[in-house]
This record gives sequence, structure tokens and C-alpha cells, in this order.
Amino acid sequence: MTLAQSEPNPVNKIDHKLPSLTTTQQPPVSEEEMRQAVRTLLLGLGEDPDREGLKDTPKRVVKALKFLTSGYHQSLDELLNGAVFHENTDEMVLVRDIDLFSSCEHHILPILGRAHVAYIPDGKVIGLSKIARICEMYGRRLQVQERLTAQIADALQGLLQPKGVAVVVEATHMCMVMRGVQKPGSWTSTSALRGEFANDAKTRQEFMSLVQHNPRLR
Repeated sequence: MTLAQSEPNPVNKIDHKLPSLTTTQQPPVSEEEMRQAVRTLLLGLGEDPDREGLKDTPKRVVKALKFLTSGYHQSLDELLNGAVFHENTDEMVLVRDIDLFSSCEHHILPILGRAHVAYIPDGKVIGLSKIARICEMYGRRLQVQERLTAQIADALQGLLQPKGVAVVVEATHMCMVMRGVQKPGSWTSTSALRGEFANDAKTRQEFMSLVQHNPRLR
């Protein structure tokens, strides 16, 4: 099995409608209400939200949070834009070291790391950049790492029905670094294995050997 290095040549695009992600509807509160909530937080922290440095902070915080959670409002159909192709191959496709940025749902603090994603095709392949976009879409939600890892694997499994999917996510959590136990340098590794990666030890070991590195986030 070989490591993929380039985009597959399109043969025939899949003509059926791809499954959609559940996306949230219009938020039940207005942007102005969100800004007022941030202003209340600043007051609760003992700050003056009317001072020069904080005047526009509520607006900036709301804008940042909307960007960091934009995955709730993305459609998998739109993200893929038809980039699923018929291809007669059954060799492992691996995209590793995908930068990943998410937010912890318990403290709304950053999760910073990388994802390694592999699958074994069964007649269909996906554009390589779309794998990174799937990781990004799920990352831009309030998350726990375990769920994020499984969501990436299940999305590929549902889209392609491949012979197997494997995902490893390695990340450091600012809720452990900046507060609480305060352990800089700690990192968490999670995996989700489907099909042949779960059932065949040799295939699983090949994947793990390809994503191994010094156990320290670079």
C-alpha cells in the first residue's frame, strides 16, 4: 500500500446526492444580544467595557466566536462540491499532519493539534483537499477530542463506503495548559478505526507506522 501524494484524476463524478450534515438554524438570539452578553461578562470581571481598549471588544468577540464555530452552519454537500470520483484502486490513501484548531466545549478554550486521516477505497475516492476541509468543518464547533475524531471517520465512511477508515488526532488543550492542572507540553491522542483498520492488524500497523513521530507536538 502506498501513501497518496497528489489529487486523483477525475474519471466520472458521483451523480447521486451526497448525504448532508445537520446544520443549525437561525440563532435564537440576535448579534446585539450576544454583544450585550460579552459586555456583561466584562463587567463581571471588574472591567470597564466603555474604556478605549474594550469599546469594540464585544463586537470582536462575537465575530471571532462565530468564525470559530462556523462548522455548525456548513453543509457537507457544499463543502465537497461533487469532488467524489470513481477510481479503480484499493491502496491506502493517507493525508497526515492536517493542522487542526477547535474549541473545548467545557471552557471555550482552544484545542490545537493535527489530524492524520486514511482510508482504503472501494471504487470511490475523494479530493485530498476535501479531507482537510472535513477536519476543519468539524473542528469549527464546540468539541471534545474524542467526538471530533469519530465524526471525521464517520463522515468519510458514510460518503465513500470504503473498505476502511482510520483517523488519529493529536492535540494540546488550553484548558489543561492555561488553567486547572496547568500542564504545558501535555497532549492527547485519540483514534477512530473503521472496517479493515479495525479488523486487520497488519493494515492497522501500516497506518500507525506512517503517522508515528516523536511524541511531542511540533
